[in-house]
Amino acid sequence: MDLRGFQDLMARTYLERDRKRGRWPTFAWLVEEVGELSRAMREDDPASLREEFSDLLAWLASLANLCGVDLEEAAKKYSAGCPQCGGIPCSCP
Repeated sequence: MDLRGFQDLMARTYLERDRKRGRWPTFAWLVEEVGELSRAMREDDPASLREEFSDLLAWLASLANLCGVDLEEAAKKYSAGCPQCGGIPCSCP
């Protein structure tokens, strides 16, 4: 599945509920998922890491949908490597 397809799936699945919740409460859920990812990283549990990255990606897509941001378009900022130096790998100081 590509990024645009995933974002569309999240919209079809959750957008109605997300609109009722609103942008700031959805952002709060995203931040909570960052905390859960942090805990999974400390525990170094591969299954938990995979699950928390998945949840974080889903909440990011939901928030992007509410804000009218196409994540695939947003990702193009990095399509040529580092947006500052243009390097792959980055050679910024």
